[in-house]
Amino acid sequence: MTLQQLHYILALDEYRHFVRAAESCRVAQPTLTLQVKKLETEVGFNIFDRSSKPLKPTATGERFLARSRQIIREVDALKNFVNEEKHQLSGTFKIGIIPTLAPYLLPLFLKNFIDEHPMVNLEIKEMQSNLVMEKLRNATIDIGLMATPTEDRKLREVPLFNEPFHVYAHPNHRLLRNEYLVADNLREEGLWILDQGHCFRNQVLNICQNESEHALERTSFDSGSIETLKNMIKSYNGYTLVPELAIDEMDIDYIKSFAQPQPSREISLVVNKGFSKELLLQELKKAILKTIPGHFSRNNKMVTIKWR
Repeated sequence: MTLQQLHYILALDEYRHFVRAAESCRVAQPTLTLQVKKLETEVGFNIFDRSSKPLKPTATGERFLARSRQIIREVDALKNFVNEEKHQLSGTFKIGIIPTLAPYLLPLFLKNFIDEHPMVNLEIKEMQSNLVMEKLRNATIDIGLMATPTEDRKLREVPLFNEPFHVYAHPNHRLLRNEYLVADNLREEGLWILDQGHCFRNQVLNICQNESEHALERTSFDSGSIETLKNMIKSYNGYTLVPELAIDEMDIDYIKSFAQPQPSREISLVVNKGFSKELLLQELKKAILKTIPGHFSRNNKMVTIKWR
């Protein structure tokens, strides 16, 4: 039994497909298949049920995989200890980031971070909040960049900043005639929101809590993209709420701010409680905070809107 074999079975559990698992491990598919079979022969039971479509672990395999994850975490922690003693940041790290944050935050800090840390490889995937949390609990990703609090006792949160919400409305919409907005101004029809599964959708609904469920059913739009909502509002009518990083210079005529304390979303780095790569967290936090607007700092001029 080798650590490499444990990496192979964990990759196979994540992708449930031999070819994709082999690609993620950067080996040929026959090599991965052979090593998995050798491991199963050594332990004396099947880790995976190959008759299932898609592939899935056996009941005993599930327990073996859970132990394997713990072993890999401990080995990674030991490697990280050595690297931190040398004050080196190196390795491949997997990051999950929510779709309403990725296109706006990543371009601000990612290039500089990679340039400053040439021994670091980042594998970044967009995924909705619940999936980020699931993969953090399973240790199949290292870090989540997402809205918090998660209210999950198995996860640790490192708050970064609070990002204000703004109303984005059609130029003829009466909301834009207010000097500043409060939640009570949002009780009318015409609200466009993201589809189910987005934490951002829940935050919008929590701000617009006086909106009736019936009205929301008639006025919401099934979309997974803030940019799609903005374009629909420009060409049609209505309004939505957008986080400030999603606003560019072309949006000025469509934006109205809230009165203080402004509703905002708290953005954090989120990790499994067993995560030990503290140097990575420190460096990511430093890189991100360098690039965001100064008024995003957490203060009493903002109120955090929960999504759970």
